Amino acid sequence: MPRTQTQSPSLTHVQMQAPKQTQSRARRGHSRTWVRTLRAAARPLARLVCFPHSGGSTASYAHWAAALPPAVELLAVQYPGRGDRFAEEPGSVRLMAAAVAAELAGTSGNITAPAPLALFGHSLGALVAYETALALRDAGREPAHLLVSGSAAPHDVRGGGLHLAEDTELWETVTGLGGFEAEVADDAELRDLLLPTLRADLTANETYRPHPAAGLLSCPVRCYFGRRDPLVDGARLAGWGYVTDGPFTLIPRPGGHFYADDGTGTAGLVPDVLAALSGEPVPVAQSV
Repeated sequence: MPRTQTQSPSLTHVQMQAPKQTQSRARRGHSRTWVRTLRAAARPLARLVCFPHSGGSTASYAHWAAALPPAVELLAVQYPGRGDRFAEEPGSVRLMAAAVAAELAGTSGNITAPAPLALFGHSLGALVAYETALALRDAGREPAHLLVSGSAAPHDVRGGGLHLAEDTELWETVTGLGGFEAEVADDAELRDLLLPTLRADLTANETYRPHPAAGLLSCPVRCYFGRRDPLVDGARLAGWGYVTDGPFTLIPRPGGHFYADDGTGTAGLVPDVLAALSGEPVPVAQSV
């Protein structure tokens, strides 16, 4: 494990953006691209690719655009089962990562302008981002940075049975984390519409296991977590340092699992992400 710089599964906002039933039928069987541009840069100095949590979508990161400088291109991953991919079945963490890596490596899609690549993922997104980093490494395109948030380290993932729970239990557990507004959490029709995709995301998260011979990354890894997050054990998150032989930094943030979703959380997180991308020193936070 590299030297740690101490600065001292994944649930959701309702961002699946379900289309009307007629629209989803029309799109059935049609695969959209995985990586969407939220804000383009003609000559980017860095490209930040964001991976949503379970139930999240590209909309999870739309508000980051205003906080980033113009030279940072902002992209986000659209998983199957939401938005214009609502009719598609979500897949495993590794399968999703392989598809994303293919687009980022230029074997499909149109993301070809050269720029240092950074991956940021929250909760389920942290695991998909990690597997994407491995796939890019194997293709000779390892990212410059891996930034993860709100997830146990790959070799410390302990599974879980929430994806097997009865609908009401699953819904109440998820909404209890604070990722839903009250009027959404209490909407039975919307719940029935969103539950299948949410359950599929949770299945991908809770059944994920890393490949035993994955090997190490060489890029810096930065791990964020909310101090009051009931889904992660901050004392065990140093395990993310074992996925790389590069620098590792562990950074606690105020709040719970969705610590970055309000304006205050984003205002604190995004500048730290930018500092990491630029290599600037970041003030040391209090111990975990």
